[in-house]
Amino acid sequence: MGRIALVTGGTRGIGRAISEAMKAEGYTVAASYAGNDDAANAFKDETGIPVYKFDVADFDACAASIASIESDLGPIEVLVNNAGITRDKPLHKMDRETWDAVVDTDLSSIFNACRHVIDGMRERGFGRIVNISSINGQKGQFGQSNYSAAKAGDIGFTKALALETAAKGITVNAIAPGYIGTEMVLAVPEDVVNEKIIPQIPVGRLGEPEDVARCVVFLADDSAGFITGATLTVNGGQYLT
Repeated sequence: MGRIALVTGGTRGIGRAISEAMKAEGYTVAASYAGNDDAANAFKDETGIPVYKFDVADFDACAASIASIESDLGPIEVLVNNAGITRDKPLHKMDRETWDAVVDTDLSSIFNACRHVIDGMRERGFGRIVNISSINGQKGQFGQSNYSAAKAGDIGFTKALALETAAKGITVNAIAPGYIGTEMVLAVPEDVVNEKIIPQIPVGRLGEPEDVARCVVFLADDSAGFITGATLTVNGGQYLT
C-alpha cells in the first residue's frame, strides 16, 4: 500500500484530478467533500476512492474526520489543501458573512487540516503538504478582496510552515493555478472565455485540471524533499512572479 494522502475538496474539478492522479501513482487516497452527496458517491463508485464529508472550515469537524480517515486507512503522510469557495462582491457591497465564509473555507481550513496532521508528520519524520492557492492571491482581482486575501494568506502560511517543519522531513509548498477549465470557468459564456479570458493567457488556452494535478504529484513525491516554501505558478504565463 502506498503513502496515505488526503485531498480536501477532492471529488470535483481540480480536486478530482488530483485525487485520480495520486491514486494512479500508487497513493492510498481519501477525498473530502462538503455538500453534494450524489456527486461524491458517484465519484467514489467511478474511482474507488473513499470519500469523507466534513466542513474544512470547522476545526472540530476536521479533527474528527481526520481521525476517522487515519483509523480507516492509516496515518496521513500527504495533505493536499484544495477545498475552496468564491463569494464575489466589491468590498463596498460585501458583508461580514460573505468575507468570513471565504476566508474560513479558503484560509482557515488550511490551518485546521494542517494542525491535525502535523504532529504525526513530525513524529514520523516525513510529510508532504501542498496548498492550492490562486493567481488571484498573487495579483488580486476585482470583486475578490475576500478570495484574494485568503489565497495570498495561503502563500504566507506555506512559507512560514515550511520553515517550521523543514528539519523534520516535512515539505510545505503552494500551487497557484490560473484559469483552469473546471465546471466553474466553463460556465462562463463561451464568447467571454474566447474574447476576454484566453487572450490574457500567452499559451493561448485554459489550463486543464490535470496540469495542476501533475504538479501536486511532483511536489508530493519522496524525491521532492529539497523543495519547500515554494509557490509553483500554473497559469500559462498570464502572471509572472
